[in-house]
Amino acid sequence: MTDLLDERCVQVLLPMSAGALYDYRVPPQMDLHLGQFVEVPLGPRQVVGVVWKENVTPSVAQDRLKSVLDILPCPALPSASLRFVDWVANYTVQRPGRVLRMCMSIPDALYPKAPKKGFRHTGKMPEKLTAARRRVLAVLDGGLARTATEISELAGTSSSVLKGLESQQVLESVALPADASIPEPDPNAGGFDLSELQQEAAATLCTPVSQQIFSVSLLDGVTGSGKTEVYFEAIAECLSQGRQALVLLPEIALSSQWLSRFEQRFGVKPVEWHSDLGQGTRRKNWRAVIEGKAKVVVGARSALFLPFNNLGLVVVDEEHEASFKQDEGVPYNARDMAVVRGSLGKFPVILASATPSLETLVNAHSGKYTHVKLPSRFGGAVLPDVEIVDLKLHRPGSQRWISEPLQKAVEDVLALKQQAMLFLNRRGYAPLTLCDACGHRLQCPHCSAWLVEHRLLRKLQCHHCGFSTGTPKACPDCEETDSFKACGPGIERLTEEAGLLFPDAKIAMIASDTLTSPSAAAEFVRAMTSGEIDILIGTQIVAKGYHFPNLTLVGVVDADLGLAGGDLRASERTFQLLSQVAGRAGRAEQRGKVLLQSHMPEHPVIEALAKQDTAAFMESERLAREEALMPPYGRLASLILSSTDAESVLSCCKELSRGAPYGDNFMIMGPAPAPLSMIRGRHRYRFLLKTAKDVNLQSVIRAWLKGKKIPSNTRLQVDVDPYNFL
Repeated sequence: MTDLLDERCVQVLLPMSAGALYDYRVPPQMDLHLGQFVEVPLGPRQVVGVVWKENVTPSVAQDRLKSVLDILPCPALPSASLRFVDWVANYTVQRPGRVLRMCMSIPDALYPKAPKKGFRHTGKMPEKLTAARRRVLAVLDGGLARTATEISELAGTSSSVLKGLESQQVLESVALPADASIPEPDPNAGGFDLSELQQEAAATLCTPVSQQIFSVSLLDGVTGSGKTEVYFEAIAECLSQGRQALVLLPEIALSSQWLSRFEQRFGVKPVEWHSDLGQGTRRKNWRAVIEGKAKVVVGARSALFLPFNNLGLVVVDEEHEASFKQDEGVPYNARDMAVVRGSLGKFPVILASATPSLETLVNAHSGKYTHVKLPSRFGGAVLPDVEIVDLKLHRPGSQRWISEPLQKAVEDVLALKQQAMLFLNRRGYAPLTLCDACGHRLQCPHCSAWLVEHRLLRKLQCHHCGFSTGTPKACPDCEETDSFKACGPGIERLTEEAGLLFPDAKIAMIASDTLTSPSAAAEFVRAMTSGEIDILIGTQIVAKGYHFPNLTLVGVVDADLGLAGGDLRASERTFQLLSQVAGRAGRAEQRGKVLLQSHMPEHPVIEALAKQDTAAFMESERLAREEALMPPYGRLASLILSSTDAESVLSCCKELSRGAPYGDNFMIMGPAPAPLSMIRGRHRYRFLLKTAKDVNLQSVIRAWLKGKKIPSNTRLQVDVDPYNFL
């Protein structure tokens, strides 16, 4: 019998919320290595984890150790992924098991799919050659093997014909791959004609790719400058070296134009990764990534945690987008974590944007990032003219939101057979419904938020928890009947007004709740490109990436929306969003025009947009942040406690407050009710920790929380570098 002291011991990380490292004995005959997926016992259950550390000294007696049960038939999690999980867990102050779970999001993919049964012609001819049998043999001509379903569909026969041919040994069964092979992009398939400036930018981006070294480059180009075509050259260089590339997009499920341009450049579509994919496709794509068969992946932020075995480049397009920040589960910013992933894997990262974030600009100006600029539009197109419409002087009138100057501009564009876009970043019909008898406002019963009217769906909806209901007949407060009125505009109401003002125009309304799939996005692009839409009315979903040559006018109905509130980045986000919206106009030969309707034309954001002076605006933002020691010149973290029991969460906050640490270079604010003090029935309180840039913020948080017991009915969420202050 083998001496227990001589047996090998490993630590296995389990993908669980409370996931920790567990010690296991390795059976003598088992060849086990770091990163392998294994099945292990945990209490009465059998669970799957990853071998995280080898040759460890167990924390319990050897005779109490349980053994690893089996190695799963899947390639090991690459070493870069192991280091990435540890790094993200440490930075976000989360359990490593929670981070690992994002890498193992498709449990079925850990097991190979059973091969399909196929048929192949043996060369023998049947005793009687009927027309149906002749068609089957024609389909299998040349020794090709196909499944029974494929043969029946192509030959127009029933399964009985195949069975008869198999019984005569005319056909033989063979095992076929479970999944169709993934076509490889060709780096030399069809390059775009780049301008001299674009070629120089592409060369700069390709250099670290060819050298296989870590670097971060900011590709800073105005809207329409051809940033996508430029970073495609870096992807081509990565493919030429046999390495994998990842592109992160903020709205991958709706980026049909981007996918078309990729296919035009590389001959095939990339592998996709986002929540709209079916489970079978996600399983296939996850497996293709870890096996190295997926050469280019385009995905949402979660694609960063896919188990790439030979990653050579990450591109974060629209790097400034707040949607790259995840607030639920493990809070992380995919842009920042992409830079970390590149550093750990020793490969370059490209951050692309027409309106870079302040954090990225500061890094570029300091020389930490390479700054690659594309200051002009491609092909001779010029930036649009921007004008402000002062709504104090041009009041649209009661229950109207399109001013006379904007109406006239739309009419002029329609007369020239061109397209216009009206932008309002507010879904639904109206953001607020109130009783005009007593002023009662309809609020979500589970959140401290007003219900938004969606008239097309005939319901009131909460945009935070998804609760929906019909409009009550009588006011629950004063019992007055038919007294509820819509207040303010959403895009449904704006579409209604546009229909009255432009009765002969073909109008389309686009928002995240109307454009819900890649096929719907493709149909929208086709309709716009073919001229089936005269006036496009949309929210921020139409502000990014779309290229419509005949769209020459953009009207921003409420340019002030988003400027109010205490959000650290409110001005920056508004400037970025409206700059992106304005960039949809005049992207071809015809010069574009942008009208910004505002009640505050003197606001720095509105003035900067009118002057198209991005540099001046970002410099003023930088100085304000530097003076206040706010990111990127200081650090923030939020601790949000929530519970269905208001007294319990408040008591827990008081306990944490009593044990809060003190220091000269950091301060803790709170606890205070969060701006949205209740979401999904949970009462929410927030602490905000602010530190100097050189403070190890994570250590402060860990020291604060050490030994503190959070009640079972209370949830604590730590968010390092928060973006959402609601």
